[in-house]
Amino acid sequence: MLAKGNLEKSRMVPLNHVRIRDSLWSSYIDLVEKVVIPYQWDALNDRIQHAPPSHAIRNFKIAAGEEQGEFYGMVFQDSDVAKWLEAVAYLLATRNAPHLEKIADETIDLIAKAQHDDGYLNTYYTLKEPGKRWTNLCECHELYCAGHMIEAGVAYYYSTGKRKLLDVVCKLADHIDSVFGPEEGKLKGYDGHQEIELALMKLYEATGNVRYLNLSRFFLEERGKQPHFYDIEADKRGRTVHWENSFMIDEKEYSQAHKPVKEQDRAIGHAVRFVYMGTGMAHVAAEAGDVEMYEACKRLFANMVSRNLYITGAIGSQSRGEAFTTDYDLPNDTAYAETCASIGLIFFAYRMLMLEPKSQYADVLERALYNTVVGGMSRDGKRFFYVNPLEVNPHVCTANHIYHHVKPERQPWFGCACCPPNVARLLASLGQYIYTVQGRTIYTHLYIGGMAEIDIDGTRFVLEQETEYPWNGKIRFTVGTDSETTATLALRIPEWCDHAEVYVNGVLEPVKDLTTDGYIRLSRKWKSGDQVDLTLSMPINRVYGHPLIRHTAGKVAIQRGPLVYCLEEADNGANLHHLLLPKDAEFSLEETNRPIDGMVAIKATALRRNTDNWGDALYKREAKYTLEKVNATFIPYFAWANRGVGEMKVWVEEA
Repeated sequence: MLAKGNLEKSRMVPLNHVRIRDSLWSSYIDLVEKVVIPYQWDALNDRIQHAPPSHAIRNFKIAAGEEQGEFYGMVFQDSDVAKWLEAVAYLLATRNAPHLEKIADETIDLIAKAQHDDGYLNTYYTLKEPGKRWTNLCECHELYCAGHMIEAGVAYYYSTGKRKLLDVVCKLADHIDSVFGPEEGKLKGYDGHQEIELALMKLYEATGNVRYLNLSRFFLEERGKQPHFYDIEADKRGRTVHWENSFMIDEKEYSQAHKPVKEQDRAIGHAVRFVYMGTGMAHVAAEAGDVEMYEACKRLFANMVSRNLYITGAIGSQSRGEAFTTDYDLPNDTAYAETCASIGLIFFAYRMLMLEPKSQYADVLERALYNTVVGGMSRDGKRFFYVNPLEVNPHVCTANHIYHHVKPERQPWFGCACCPPNVARLLASLGQYIYTVQGRTIYTHLYIGGMAEIDIDGTRFVLEQETEYPWNGKIRFTVGTDSETTATLALRIPEWCDHAEVYVNGVLEPVKDLTTDGYIRLSRKWKSGDQVDLTLSMPINRVYGHPLIRHTAGKVAIQRGPLVYCLEEADNGANLHHLLLPKDAEFSLEETNRPIDGMVAIKATALRRNTDNWGDALYKREAKYTLEKVNATFIPYFAWANRGVGEMKVWVEEA
């Protein structure tokens, strides 16, 4: 174990130093700019027909005194506006979009008008329950909303240099610091939904104000102490509740408040809260040199990915509480697998990479990104998944209540609309997840085409990446530098890759001898024009679930590169449960433009049960069907549900 304070942290490459030029991801970022952000602005202003109303912008207008009316929406409605602003900020870091910047500036003016003189900012308590601020942190998301606004303020400052929203959130954070803390007379509590912790760390980095680091650490270390804060505050207000019952107060595991965070050892409770907490813990551990907190992060991450992670990079298997259940309980058709949870998983994995650059963290980040997260939005940018099942039969989604959370098609908006702006901010900020730097070592975690300008001890070092990943495994890096620079390029070998080759200026390098922690390390004096060619084998892999996952027993999933594949009714007809994949099935690749331009589908020789002669009997003493050879088509999981409503299936019975 490392000694106290001896954690070596990495640094990110600023978003405005990265330009993505990639056949897959550029189209998504274009979509975010031209469609997603304008569409979501309309949703926040209640202009989308047949979509649940938001009222989020109107809440701020009423709180600012610009309109008359009452608060409407969820208690955390403010956070939708904050995440939308954060998405705009990230976009402005790399693109010229004056029309969006103008709307954002006007929204920031509105938020500033809604802020109280003492720094407090929350439209629910301003309009709905004035005088009751900080009385129900367990249920009412005050610090959660504050955290998202802080993240927006930091992002907007970095991207535009404008301080107005940063000044607003500093004033808000200073107010929070005056209310909470270990000092006598301060409130010793924390929010039911973690978010303020990771936001304060970003504010600390932006301002250098150590009070924000200390406050983040306080919120984490106060969590789970006895006597329990949730009970103390509930007793103070006479045990009233915001929601239908006292579930959030009574079931401490739901918000990971059942024991101190450094003592926790498994993924439990609400999945988004869990990964947001882990993100904050990893960031605090890095900045404070807290090895004990770091060790807790490693335990929690390992339990989550080894026993509670779907093959698609989704987490949280049950609808009740949007939560983890127990180890190896990963049902496919009733999976909850919230989009926000996979986004939070990316945050957590990235912070672990910043502490310890091991490919296992980047593998998880990539799995979540290429499957669940990008699958959470339709190709037109106007429909979204909140829940991401691995098997769907549309006929039962409305008929059987246990499937009511599962939607066979993406929705235009939600009453609880956390996921759409979360997808937007993640995609708009994608450039910051590609590289990290530790000393003179540049780590490449994701293979996404484009350019990155990196500072190596004062020397400008440019990496140009060219690739058609994830459709093939060929990647080329070209170096640009003002003078010869000694540095190490560390290139990730994904866990799904059986064989990798790397050439430097046409000379084959010994991959095995150069690989540590899943990264090929190329150390040399680099000059402009140097080229590195990396080829990752990209076989079509059969993947099997752990023997204790009862939902995958006797079944197989198909993965190629980072992409998990699925069967969809549009290609294979109805009753996908009658398709079987023989162990000796032959696979082939097919490039197609449906439903995604340039997409690579997988063809396989499969078997289908022919049940035409079964008759009307519900049960029989012997099976009356034959097996027929058919051609099955698998498409990337993220692309499903872009061609109308139909069945979908990831795990297929193996014959």
